[in-house]
Amino acid sequence: MTRVSRRTFITTLGGGAALAACGNGLNSNGAATIDARVQATLSQMYQEVPDAQSLASKAVGMLVMPLVTEAGFGFGGAYGRGALVVGGATIDYYAQAKASFGLQLGAQQYAHVLFFLTEDALADFRTATGWVAGADIKYAVASETGRFSADTITIATPVVALVFGGAGLIVGASLEGAKYTRIIP
Repeated sequence: MTRVSRRTFITTLGGGAALAACGNGLNSNGAATIDARVQATLSQMYQEVPDAQSLASKAVGMLVMPLVTEAGFGFGGAYGRGALVVGGATIDYYAQAKASFGLQLGAQQYAHVLFFLTEDALADFRTATGWVAGADIKYAVASETGRFSADTITIATPVVALVFGGAGLIVGASLEGAKYTRIIP
């Protein structure tokens, strides 16, 4: 029986996430494809969650991830690519990768947007060599009518995540533990 080191396991899982990325449709035409999907994702978000427009108007920047593919069978992973939008213009491109372990079985795809509500939060994100989403992210949960509850967003929240447009067989989507890294498409 062969022992597998933690480093080997993580490297192997990273390769699996790269393979999953091949199926997410964002690997072919680089920046133009990502930009088109970002604009389509923002339109979808504003249509499905009308209150997102007021949140976007308060944000100093938004990281838009049009399509994240997540799969798990005990061990799991997720991958997606998107763009950082500041003042309506794309500033940088990012990849998201996430590994997980636990009771999980299935696959799903979803979009999400991180709203940076303070200049400091945006600066921390942009200067990090690999920003990891943690427990400090507040999730905006919309009702069926696309409205946020009154206590969803507070003034002290520097980063708000909105996950939407999901399809698949894994229930729920958490960004905690996801790592965002700047890329050149």
